[in-house]
Amino acid sequence: MLLRVLRRLLHSVLVLLGLSIVVFGLLALAGDPAAKLSSPDATPEEIQAFREAQGFDRPLPVQYLSWLGRAVQGDLGFSYRHGVPALEVILASLPATLTLIAASLLVALLIAIPVGILAAVYRGSRFDRLVISAAVFTQSIPLFWLGIVMILLFAVKLRWLPASGGGGLEYLVMPALALGAFQVGTFARLLRSSMVEIMDSEFVRTARAKGLPRRRVVLLHALRNAAIPVVTVIGLQLGELYGGTVITETVFSWPGVNRQAVHSITSNDMPVVLAYILVIGGLVLITNLVVEALYGVLDVRTRDKVKA
Repeated sequence: MLLRVLRRLLHSVLVLLGLSIVVFGLLALAGDPAAKLSSPDATPEEIQAFREAQGFDRPLPVQYLSWLGRAVQGDLGFSYRHGVPALEVILASLPATLTLIAASLLVALLIAIPVGILAAVYRGSRFDRLVISAAVFTQSIPLFWLGIVMILLFAVKLRWLPASGGGGLEYLVMPALALGAFQVGTFARLLRSSMVEIMDSEFVRTARAKGLPRRRVVLLHALRNAAIPVVTVIGLQLGELYGGTVITETVFSWPGVNRQAVHSITSNDMPVVLAYILVIGGLVLITNLVVEALYGVLDVRTRDKVKA
């Protein structure tokens, strides 16, 4: 077990190293950072002095190795735009993104779990067909369009909620609903399909033959096993959401880390972009480890295999 964990950690380090190399190279292809970061009226001599001061005149591999040497000591450099450590810029806006992701997942699961269970229990009914159609429809709605419609309806016309920005709970409602609506269809369809398969399995039929109440059979026996693929998809969705909330954050002006990363990319703020990649990549890898650990809780066969 310890060897398996060490192997996963080594793999995670190599993935983060590869990500940093790719991003460092792509940012270098974007053009001369000294010319972009200097003021418009800067002279060529001033630009050259800034280039030498920041080390942009050195070969790209030397720049990367220099950055990597500082990074392993926890120093990811200073933001060119803000003049503060790049990691501070990312960590300052990261809680807003994590809050948005957690709220959207909560909304999606609170709707998808009961809907998926009922659709599986009453499969073939009108409700089942309605759930499948609604799931496909919600997955087909462009997220930016849904966000704009919600702003026009709830903020402009009804004046129930603020149109944009961050702050209290009222600012979180619309972004969470918009992002959660996109995930409801995925979770509901997957849970419904998994529940239908489990409900026809032998151990569920045995539980019914023993005279167990239907609710107990569905919730205790079927749902626990049907939740395994849902947990996998949630882990994959989290990996996408860590870096994929940029549309929602932009439409609602939510002060999240992805919106901050877009501003850093357009301004060629390389230290902040690299810090963003490492933090988000680390979150994805940690999430994958947590999802793998949850298999041992939900699936007895996986737990026995790990123990063996």
